[in-house]
Amino acid sequence: MINDKMKLLGEERSEIRELFEYGIIRKSQIGEDNVYDFSLGNPSIPCPDEVTDALTRLIESEDPTGLHGYTSAPGDSEVRRKIAEYLTCVYGAKISKDDLYMTVGAAAALTATLNALVTPGEEVIILAPYFPEYKVFIEACGGVVREVKCREKSFEPQPSDIADAINEKTAAIIVNSPNNPTGAVFTKECIASIAEVLNEAKKRYGKDIYLIADEPYRELVYDSNTVPFIPSYYEDTIVCYSYSKSLSIPGERIGYCMVSPTAKMHDEIYAAICGAGRSLGYVCAPSLLQKLIPMCLGKFSDIEIYDRNRKLLFTKLTEYGYEVVKPQGAFYLFVKSPVSDATTFSEAAKKHEILVVPSDSFGYPGYVRISYCVKTEMIEKALPSFRRLAEEFGLIKR
Repeated sequence: MINDKMKLLGEERSEIRELFEYGIIRKSQIGEDNVYDFSLGNPSIPCPDEVTDALTRLIESEDPTGLHGYTSAPGDSEVRRKIAEYLTCVYGAKISKDDLYMTVGAAAALTATLNALVTPGEEVIILAPYFPEYKVFIEACGGVVREVKCREKSFEPQPSDIADAINEKTAAIIVNSPNNPTGAVFTKECIASIAEVLNEAKKRYGKDIYLIADEPYRELVYDSNTVPFIPSYYEDTIVCYSYSKSLSIPGERIGYCMVSPTAKMHDEIYAAICGAGRSLGYVCAPSLLQKLIPMCLGKFSDIEIYDRNRKLLFTKLTEYGYEVVKPQGAFYLFVKSPVSDATTFSEAAKKHEILVVPSDSFGYPGYVRISYCVKTEMIEKALPSFRRLAEEFGLIKR
């Protein structure tokens, strides 16, 4: 016998990946320059020179046995110490290496954290729109998804809606800011309100409720926006982070879980994450990538390109009559579909060789997501097609 649930997951691939695979096939048929693929959050800008230089130095100077050998299960101690020192300096929190567990990207950080904190039948609140894999991760560990819809335009949650969703089965809430798919950055007032709701709920139900901060886009912010450091607002926070976006190395899959040093049951939470990592086979994230990170702390890819793409797309799509949420962070535009069924609109866009992701799988129907972490030249070439698509749906007159 096989696991039917896993078979179903394998057969029903994510909408995002399906579009990406369609794009690969279509590019082979009509040429890469003739397909405008906005499906995947796959950074196109190069990683900082420091990343390439550090990799070269590591490969040329390190003993191969040490470079490619196992580290300790939670990650190399010296690597974790240096990351902790950096985070302490940036955020003013007293973070130590024993707060950090190195992972194979943010997905492994999330799944290890969820498996550590959620027992079968407990609920995890996710804020719609959300990254579709949250549901997969939560259900895989036996948890139950509880959705809370964010307000349109701001795409921040209403604290009272979160309060209404909490009950005696609530184990955690996932907060993703900067957000995928909207680009929203939650204000410090929003984070403080969420913290207040959670603290009141903990007293009401006499149990711990955890805030899981999913932050792979933390450094990707525009227009002088800032991302609040959530552990400063809520003690029972676990941060899940990846260097994929900040360093433009998504395929290298390196990140960490960070248990807030103020968490009430800090040592037990950390031990549970270590145990979850062990049970999932996540021990010892890639050693070469671990050793790379301390050499690149404080270095980031040039997001000026993303900002230019953001402004260009937002200005032009708005000019064409589309209703667009102006993103404050990440590299996504959330665009309202001109018809109620966003899949219908996405399929129509395909006829113009435009690949955009319908929002149903994000838990917020009626929109499409456009990933603008692409070359500016592709956006410029795609604009006439976006205009023709707008004309097709009556947004502008021919």
